[in-house]
Amino acid sequence: MVSLILLTSYFGESPASPLHALQRGIVQVFSPIEQGASTVLSPVRDIAGWFSDTFKARSEVGQLRAQLQQLRRKYDAALYAQEQNAQLSREVGLDASNSIQAYRPIGAHVIFRDPTLWYATIQVDRGTADGVRVGDPVLGDGALVGEVSVAASNYSVVTLITDHTVAVAAQVEDGNADAGILVPAVGNPNQLVLQDLPTTAPVQVNQPVVTVGFRSGPLQDLFPPGIPIGTVSNANPDNLANNGEVQVQPAADLRRLTAVQILTAPHAGGARAQVPSG
Repeated sequence: MVSLILLTSYFGESPASPLHALQRGIVQVFSPIEQGASTVLSPVRDIAGWFSDTFKARSEVGQLRAQLQQLRRKYDAALYAQEQNAQLSREVGLDASNSIQAYRPIGAHVIFRDPTLWYATIQVDRGTADGVRVGDPVLGDGALVGEVSVAASNYSVVTLITDHTVAVAAQVEDGNADAGILVPAVGNPNQLVLQDLPTTAPVQVNQPVVTVGFRSGPLQDLFPPGIPIGTVSNANPDNLANNGEVQVQPAADLRRLTAVQILTAPHAGGARAQVPSG
């Protein structure tokens, strides 16, 4: 009631009335206080705004990080699929070769590798339950990578061609089919050495090296002929003339194998590479 009476009186009086004078006095008294308070509280408002913006930015950063992690997972999965597709595509090409058609190739994933002995063995997720047996050739990345050395029911151990226990009968596609024994290079797991070549063999750098398909010297396992192994990386004429050997770069990237193909027992009517008679 008092407020209504004052408002009615205020709007009904002239600008020179006591109520208008009182209003001007109150404004004059409190205006400096209002301005001072506004000046004093301005940093407080700025700090409050900074905290609000910071919390909002942190929330957005968290959301962006979650999105980035999700995109990275998708990207990694896509790269893994692309890598496997490339490796398996090269193996599919090998399946059409005459030396492999008689076999029953089965795919397998690499489930374990020793990071310090990556050139020695790998473990795959196929075993005797899938028809795998010791001595089966193993392909990867479009080339020979090793042989099965241990076969359990649901996994196998593959000894790689760069391990010191493995030797393969191989030949250089140099026009003469010069053959020798392919063994790991001593002290360099990235290289192989093709030994026992004719000292006059016309071997040159970048010539392909493939499996021969017969038993030779100390070899104990037979591989189908014509499987790519690598390329000649160093054909020093003096070394060839004196020692009958050249260096070979493996075709498969043994550090990054994720999928392989095991050549299990041949189909009925097929046969493994045979030891030549006589």
